Amino acid sequence: MALHYADYKTILSPQNGMNLYRGCTHGCIYCDSRSVCYRMDHDFEDIEVKRSAPLILESQLGRKRKPCMIGTGAMCDSYIPLENELQITRQCLLLIEKYGYGLAIQTKSAQILRDIDILKRINAKTKCVVQITLTTYDEDLCRKIEPNVSTTGERFEVLETLRKAKIPTIVWISPILPFINDTEENLQGLLDYCIKAGVVGVLYFGFGVTLREGSREYFYAKLDQEFSGLKQKYIQQFGNAYICNSPNSNRLMDIFQSKCQRYGMLYKPEEIFAYLRKFESQEQQRQLFY
Repeated sequence: MALHYADYKTILSPQNGMNLYRGCTHGCIYCDSRSVCYRMDHDFEDIEVKRSAPLILESQLGRKRKPCMIGTGAMCDSYIPLENELQITRQCLLLIEKYGYGLAIQTKSAQILRDIDILKRINAKTKCVVQITLTTYDEDLCRKIEPNVSTTGERFEVLETLRKAKIPTIVWISPILPFINDTEENLQGLLDYCIKAGVVGVLYFGFGVTLREGSREYFYAKLDQEFSGLKQKYIQQFGNAYICNSPNSNRLMDIFQSKCQRYGMLYKPEEIFAYLRKFESQEQQRQLFY
């Protein structure tokens, strides 16, 4: 892993999202952020740090007319190992709390619990939503497809800790890789975790994976390493398609919708994103849990 700094004029996007790092060392074999279309001019494992990010964020937050939800972690995880040393994410969370903004943060790392003190304070004032990605119920398989990050079991413990702290959570079940984790058993196991953890909603984008230039080549190289013969099956089944849907999609969809409806979990993407974008008062938040 290498590290370099880059200068930026802004941190927040027009939609109030931010990515404090560019690049990642989690090593997930399917990561779309590796795609050439994102124009990353350095190796993916060479982490780019946005110089003076907290100062730029404070300037932008101070100029906003009214509070809103701030999103982070969509493209690059806010809790890569380097965060232990630099603490840029923590500094930015402190600013979000200081200025009274809400937070929607996404990660695969149990390291987020380091900052649970700030998450609690944000949630006491407005709304703090933690989004956790769960991909496979099988811990051994998790280590193959997401080798350098918290296992699914460890992420479930994060969800449980947040439930006890009354911090709302959303789970991303994504991606479901054809011929790897696209089984009924896997989906049932992940949904059972969601039910036990009392998540607000479960987000999915179909049961499959997207592959494009940059991410496809990396994914296929890892298939050769970990799943002998599977690359050829992908090539035969999908060619150069961007969207690679599981042959089991219809059955998985039936299970997914039925279980979410039965246990009162949001599952329609438009409803979940509306929830993530909605800035709410402390009283509105309490109604979720009482």
